[in-house]
Amino acid sequence: MRSLVAFACVAVLGTACAAGATPQQIERAQFKPRAVASGFDEPVFVTAAKGENSRLYVVEQGGKIQVLDGGKRRSTPLLDISGLVTAGGEQGLLGLAFHPSYPKVTKLYVQYTARNGSTQLVEYRTNGNRASSPRTLFTSADPYGNHNGGMLAFGPNGRLYFTMGDGGAGGDPENRAQNPRSLFGKLLSLNVATKGVRIEAIGLRNAWRFSFDRANGDLFIGDVGQGETEEVDYLPAKSPGLENYGWDVYEGNGRFEDKALGPGKLVMPVATYSHREGCSITGGYIYRGSNASLRGRYIYGDYCSGTIWSFKLVGGKASGLKRESFEISSVSSFGQDNAGELYGVSHGGTIYRLTP
Repeated sequence: MRSLVAFACVAVLGTACAAGATPQQIERAQFKPRAVASGFDEPVFVTAAKGENSRLYVVEQGGKIQVLDGGKRRSTPLLDISGLVTAGGEQGLLGLAFHPSYPKVTKLYVQYTARNGSTQLVEYRTNGNRASSPRTLFTSADPYGNHNGGMLAFGPNGRLYFTMGDGGAGGDPENRAQNPRSLFGKLLSLNVATKGVRIEAIGLRNAWRFSFDRANGDLFIGDVGQGETEEVDYLPAKSPGLENYGWDVYEGNGRFEDKALGPGKLVMPVATYSHREGCSITGGYIYRGSNASLRGRYIYGDYCSGTIWSFKLVGGKASGLKRESFEISSVSSFGQDNAGELYGVSHGGTIYRLTP
């Protein structure tokens, strides 16, 4: 976020259609938003838990997780940690993930900014109505109030992936993102049983939303830029080793600072856009729902402009990149339900389903 008007800086405007598609296929291949609920207080994420096909969980930045059950908002939140959270700007309750074996394992995980400004990653148990019994898995002092990452997602390997941003300020002044001895500016993963943390990738500025493709385990990252470029980064499930996304030696495809890269293979973004098109990328998801003509498209947007884009990844490159025909004001996140249908979140308080 960039005071939530600065989640990150994102990717190339395009209008091309997928190669070989007929006009009828192109017409059908449209995401069409429909509001499903509104009135939330600065929502920043929406998700579902396995085995609960009628429920969606909405994360409010101030510290609550609200429940939509059958399209209706439940009167009491699943979790209310407002008293523990510093919220505003880029701080707050930022991420939620349910245990991959839910509901057999009735645990959920949240990442938030504590009252003292530190990053907290905490496990809770839930009975489906209320979450309780917190267990802290990870905590880190934060040098600045911005660039807090906050996304949580379990990978195919069962580890919980998360980020904290590069520590904040502007231009990564302490060179954290390229420093392998720092956890800032990295894609991290956590063993929730042992609390063991490891670095999965380096060179990120402020990864505001990332997601695993449920079909193959590939990872897509929306990384917010500094002053020129927003980007979508890609981590294949079968990555041969440590990947370095370049920040703060590179911003997008362009050189940002004249210094040496840290460890790992330099990997350039699969899509970018300039600040003529927006100012802060919100990463999205690969669509795997019921609309066959949309399957395989990655959808993402810009918080500042509300512009929405999508593309397919072909041979490790964005193909058929197009600007969608609608906007979502202050788009703070995307999410998916158990059927693979996608949702868009407006920070103003509305949740949209993106397919009929």
